[in-house]
Amino acid sequence: FFSDFASCGSPRPKQAARPPTPLAQSMPIELEAPFWGFMGAAFALVFSNMGAAYGTGKSGIGISTLGVGQPELIMKSIVPVVMAGGVGIYRLLI
Repeated sequence: FFSDFASCGSPRPKQAARPPTPLAQSMPIELEAPFWGFMGAAFALVFSNMGAAYGTGKSGIGISTLGVGQPELIMKSIVPVVMAGGVGIYRLLI
């Protein structure tokens, strides 16, 4: 057990300095990483705008249904359409 600690007090021999290696050789870099990063951003953009379009369509159907029964409430029900469109525009800005 104590044989591991026998060399604690003795100095270590000097090692020759190694020349610096270029970063490309010292770190393995996957060449597909930018592809997957941009694909993730594209998927986020596509699915966000698909969701905004779906929300706009569903709220438009609701407004049409409401307009048949209670036409005085149409202007109050425009808010979901504006919010769904705002989500799509916000995602385009990000």
